[in-house]
Amino acid sequence: MGLKLSKPAFKDRGEETLIVRCRRGDLDAFEELIGRYERNVFNIAYRFAGNYEEAKDWSQEAFVRIYKSLKKFRGKSSFHTWLYRVVTNLCLDQLRKKSKLQLQSLDDPMKSEEGELKRDISDNKGNPQEIVERKELDEYIQKALEELSEEHRTVIILRDIQGLSYNEIAEVINCSLGTVKSRISRARETLREKLEPYVYEKSG
Repeated sequence: MGLKLSKPAFKDRGEETLIVRCRRGDLDAFEELIGRYERNVFNIAYRFAGNYEEAKDWSQEAFVRIYKSLKKFRGKSSFHTWLYRVVTNLCLDQLRKKSKLQLQSLDDPMKSEEGELKRDISDNKGNPQEIVERKELDEYIQKALEELSEEHRTVIILRDIQGLSYNEIAEVINCSLGTVKSRISRARETLREKLEPYVYEKSG
């Protein structure tokens, strides 16, 4: 019985071919496929984890989970939506484990490496002052994200950082479109309130 995939899910026929090869155990194809999403997966993990080392570990674990779950992918949604669902669920699982073990603290200093953070912040070069200010803003945003509820942090990461559509987010977190819009609206308002002290400080 042949592999059945929904045509609308694959605008990139090369990606479809890679997935078919992956499901046959072709590791080279999997490496090429993941290479297309490696940066996005890391950035999602980083925004959930809040530090470089955990983000790196969670990313690697996400790739393993993606590889093991590929046989379950039937093309009913786009591949990148399915991939984001796998990565997001893994990150949420990790956060819950941390919460249960009482290992998470919002006051802990961020653990990062300058080079890796630049992939998430910006690829543009600037003068030293601009680099410092971008890094400072990124850290402030990350701290504010960590203070959001799990639901609100998830939709902000998927919508405002990763750029998914409302419909894609609804698929990723398995809820209605109305719920997605409502959560995003409340999450943005809460985040805006948390960022006001930073904006006031810089404008004062």
